[in-house]
Amino acid sequence: MRIRATLSVLCITALAAGLVYAAPPGQIRVQVNLVNLFATVRDKHKAVVTGLKKDDFQVLEDGQPQEISTFSASDSDSPVTLGILIDTSGSEEYMLGSEKDAASRFLKRVMRKGDLAMVMSFDLDVDLLADFTDDHARLDRAINRAKGNSGAGGSVIAQGPIPQTGPKGTNFYDAVYLAAHDKLADEAGIKAMVILTDAEDNGSKLKLQDAIEAAQRTDTVVHILLISAGGGDEYVAKKLTDETGGRTIVVRNEKNLEQAFDQLYDELRSRYTIGYVSTNKARDGSYRKIKVEMKSKDYSALTRRGYYAPRN
Repeated sequence: MRIRATLSVLCITALAAGLVYAAPPGQIRVQVNLVNLFATVRDKHKAVVTGLKKDDFQVLEDGQPQEISTFSASDSDSPVTLGILIDTSGSEEYMLGSEKDAASRFLKRVMRKGDLAMVMSFDLDVDLLADFTDDHARLDRAINRAKGNSGAGGSVIAQGPIPQTGPKGTNFYDAVYLAAHDKLADEAGIKAMVILTDAEDNGSKLKLQDAIEAAQRTDTVVHILLISAGGGDEYVAKKLTDETGGRTIVVRNEKNLEQAFDQLYDELRSRYTIGYVSTNKARDGSYRKIKVEMKSKDYSALTRRGYYAPRN
């Protein structure tokens, strides 16, 4: 299994990939910083909009218009790499069985040829239950093994990313960081996490911003199904999903859970890929804000809100 077990390496691949043109001998090598975005477009009735063209979009970086250089509309066969993260802490026990059943059905529906998925659980620890695979039976077995405090049966990625002393609690932020930094960073194409949780963290050594930055730097969209009898921490959930271009869907019961997975199916299979070369040529590692506007006021685009520039 491809597991890097600690967070000791804090240098993460930049989201805006540096593409190097290998010039013939005697010529200068040209380096281009291409920023890739994945966007979902919805109309005023929240329905997913397909069939749009490049000219329907406008991209702004730090308020400055950018020229779209690459554009494509994803279809149902576009490869997707998924991370399924299941909160197995005590607060989720009442819905855990339904969550596992729905997650298994979701993967069977959403996965196509060329897709990969992994399964992780988190509570006091973060456990890798299945590494990336297209084997549905293996994924089903991994999901079914998810249970509270389950270190056995999976490969423990971390007892919390940084060794802990004293009381431990739910390692939500650590789990998101590890999934992005240790697992999804080396994957290509459309990458997404689907997290079933109440978004309450009381054990991680890392902070919410660390989790957000890890997802942004690895071009990973985070979707959260917010499942909690008490409402959960909606602020944390929306902060994480909004900053990475994903959605938070509040789930109150089993019927809502199935509907939420249906919405995520539309999100994953109806994306536009937009690329541009930033007019800001500085390679300073700074955070840059992104806004995607639609020419039609009837539409709105959902995408990540920024990226980290490469650094020399």
